[in-house]
Parts: sequence; C-alpha cells; structure tokens
Amino acid sequence: MTEYRNPILYADWPDPDVIRSGHDYYLVASSFNRVPGLPLLHSTDLVRWRIVGHALRRLIPEDSYRVPKPGCGVWAPSIREHAGRFWICWPDPDHGIYVTSADHPAGEWSEPALVLPGRGLIDPCPLWDSDGRAYLVHGWAKSRCGFNNQLSAYETSTDLSRPLDQGRMIVDGHAIPGCRTLEGPKWYRRDGWYWIFAPAGGVAQGWQYAMRSRDVFGPYEPRIVLSRGDTDINGPHQGAWVDTPDGADWFVHFQDLDAYGRVVHLQPMTWDDEGWPVIGANGSPVRTHPVPQVRPSAPPAAGDIALGDGFPAAVGGTFPAGGLLSPATVGDTFSGGRPGPWWSWPANPSPEWIIGHSGDGLRLRCVPGGDDLRAAPNLLGQPLPGPDVVVETEVRLDGAVGSRAGLAVHGRTYAWIGLERRPAGTFLTCRFAQSETETGAESGGNFGGEGRGGGEVEKDAAAPVAVPENVGMRLRLTVTAGMVTRFAAEYGGERWECDSPFTATPGGWIGATLALFATGPSGHADFPHFRITRSESR
Repeated sequence: MTEYRNPILYADWPDPDVIRSGHDYYLVASSFNRVPGLPLLHSTDLVRWRIVGHALRRLIPEDSYRVPKPGCGVWAPSIREHAGRFWICWPDPDHGIYVTSADHPAGEWSEPALVLPGRGLIDPCPLWDSDGRAYLVHGWAKSRCGFNNQLSAYETSTDLSRPLDQGRMIVDGHAIPGCRTLEGPKWYRRDGWYWIFAPAGGVAQGWQYAMRSRDVFGPYEPRIVLSRGDTDINGPHQGAWVDTPDGADWFVHFQDLDAYGRVVHLQPMTWDDEGWPVIGANGSPVRTHPVPQVRPSAPPAAGDIALGDGFPAAVGGTFPAGGLLSPATVGDTFSGGRPGPWWSWPANPSPEWIIGHSGDGLRLRCVPGGDDLRAAPNLLGQPLPGPDVVVETEVRLDGAVGSRAGLAVHGRTYAWIGLERRPAGTFLTCRFAQSETETGAESGGNFGGEGRGGGEVEKDAAAPVAVPENVGMRLRLTVTAGMVTRFAAEYGGERWECDSPFTATPGGWIGATLALFATGPSGHADFPHFRITRSESR
C-alpha cells in the first residue's frame, strides 16, 4: 500500500486551514508581513499540493506596511465554503478581523472588509448553522490587549459583514487545568454537536484540544486529542479537520521547526466509542501512513508547480513529504521577466522594483537604502524549503558606486553573497549581520529600525575579490543539518568560497527566507534563473 511521510509540506506554510469542496481540497496559510498574502494551495489527495494564488494582493492598511514589520500582518486565517462562495477570515492583531470572498479559490477575491476592528483579536473562524444563522469565533493576543487564553464569539450577518451582538467569551482557558495560550479555534458542527478544535501551549511545545457542546455558545467540554507523546514531532497543533468524499476524517496541522518554519503534517483521524476524535496514533502524530483513498492527483501539467519535499516516490511505495517536486526544485527562469507565485516581498511593493524587459530572467532595480536588509522592503523571497538544499543563481550588476546585489538568507539575522560597486570597481563579497535584539515571539516585533541589532560584518576567505565590470557571477548557497549555511561563487572558471559558516535564523513568526535583492542609488541587477536542488548529504 502506498504511504506518505510527514511533513507533507517541508517549508513554511504556517497555521494551515483546509476545506474540501467536492473532490478538491484547498489550504490557506498565515503570511504575516509577506506580500502577496494569504497563499492558497490545491490538492486532490491531501498529500501533494499546488499553489493556485493569493487572496490578498497587498497588506492593509496600505501605509502601515510600506516597510517590513516582521511578525505583523496576516495571522492565522480560516477558509470556508458557503452559499456558492469561498470565504476567508483573517486577523491583523494591530487592526482587527477581516473577511474576503470569491467564487473560486484560484479566482479574484473581493476587497477585504474590516468586520471587527480592534487590537488583539486573532485567529477568527466562521460557522454557518443549519438554521441559516452565522457566527464568528476568535482568540486574543496578550501582546496587543493584555490578556489571552480565551475564546470569544459573535453572531454575525450571514455575509459576515457585521456583528449582530456585543460578543461573549465562550471558552475560558484559565478554567481548563494546565491550559495556557489557547488560540487558533476552528469551528465545526457534526451529529448535533458543535466542535471547536483549538491549540494551546505555544507553537513550539503545544498540543491540540477538541471541545464540544450542544449549544453554539457553550459550555464546551475540552479534551486533548493530539500531543507530542514520545515522538520527535514537537508542538503538533493548529490546523484543520477535513473529511474525504467516502467519509474518512483527517487532521492537518503544523510543526514548528525554527528556521525551517511551520511545516505541514497530515494525521489520520477516527472516533472513539464516546464520540471523541482520535488523531494520529492514539493521540500522537504519525511519521508515515497510507495515503487517503481519494481520486488520484493528475500529473502536473506544463507550468503547474507542485509543492513538497522534492523527491519522487521512494522505493517501497512511500511518498516522502509530498512526493512531488518543490517549486524551487523545478526552478524559476522568471518567464516574461516576472517571478513565479511562490515569491513574495516583506512589505507592500512598488511596481518599479521589477524592471520589464524582453525575454526571460529577473531584472531588479537598485533601490536606495538597504544598509540592513532586515529593514529593506525590496527583497524578493521565498521560504527555505527544508533541510539539505543547494541554492544557485547568477547575478550581473549594472549600478553606480554603492550599489549591491546578491543572494541572501535572512530572518532575525542574515547573510548574503553577491556583488558590490565600490570606488575601486566591482567586488565579490560575503557579509553577515549576526547581532540581533530579541523582541519576544508573540509581540511580533519590528526588527527594522532601532531594534534590528548590529550592522553587517564582512566574511570572506581572504579579502573581497575584484571582478570585471558587468561579469555574470554564479552564486551558491548550501544549507545542511542544523541550518548551517555556506556561501560560494564562481566566475571565469574560478571558485571563491566563504570559509565562515552562517546559521540561519527564523524571522518574526516565520522561518528563514531565501531572497534576491538589489540596492543602491541607481542601476539594476539581472538574475537569469533561480534553482534549488537537494544536497548530496540528504
């Protein structure tokens, strides 16, 4: 029997929520300060996924996200299908709860509407009841409002456009023995019971509750239905209950893996004699399991990018972590001069940052600033796709003195390799920014500005190397166990290596990001391709 292996998505797709529509499954994830936001993935077997678009073109309010605000922006969303439309609710902990809808997940989404304004409102999920009434449940962020560990709910209009009451607390985590940081509720109804699936304990070391009640507003009876147990899968929680057309149940959740981000797992789910869900192997996550018995996925068509760990099916009939190629393994030649849908910016972008030109390949404009890349809004990035990877690109810099361009891995700290224009010419260099100021995880602190820590330090095998003007420089970044990153370059048959390793770190609520950038007073940088392969150590 064919099996899959967790994680099914070995990259940063935080706080996943999943629904089934007929034979199709759709996943939405948190995007925080990444733009575009609210990425949408599609699958027909719950194991192999393809990105089909984003529900949020730009972060709002627009002016609030002109510069990077790590840890802010789009927190845990929910997706539902109702009345012939798809709906996404999501929170911005500094502004409130928003809603958008679409005829199809891969189509155009409506302009976001602010339904519940206020600080600290997070992780919303709607519920349409059998009598036609609609409700919305959400959690609270202590960093914004001074308290957490509680779930509140409202009755709303059926289009989720406005609350119909003042709201009420329906679950008090402080009344549940051992419960802390209760958040991320997902609301369901089954066989006369109202169910809330909600994680607690924090993203790295938490667990998953299921809670049930005969009344929509409670009281809710809680039970822990998924925890680490004796496995190596830490903090298994925050996800979605989803079924298959034949009635089988599954649970999709994340595991926090530091710089690798919140990777996605799929767990089998059954029911005990008392009507409670049993997730994984008696409440502990499984590493492998037979694939869901659903309609098989069609092979990817030309240009149809699948996500996963990047390996084909293994000997013995196991799909290791997704089974299909990851987007970066397929590569990006930037067809028509545009990046693929898996790329994002750390702030609302300007259309001038990408320069149009004939043919393929990416041309980035050199944007002033960027002395500290954590504060630069014009880094084009994608999540670090799991361990043991080799990242390769080529860069050609045509800019004034002070311009630089290259390949970076960044989070709370960062490092980059690339080209820099100095008064004496163009130089190949590798620079690290190791110092940092911790601002606290839940706060989602802004690592730009005064809190970003120390400046860059040059790291090289000897000294920066002078290279010919307008040379095409091949850049290489290798990530091995422990998120250890090494940099190298090649030009004219000569290889240059940075002897100092760099350990990648996560950003604000997200994993490390691989990024291409161009900064400086004027000019541009060309990147003809970008690719990721698995290193030989895998």
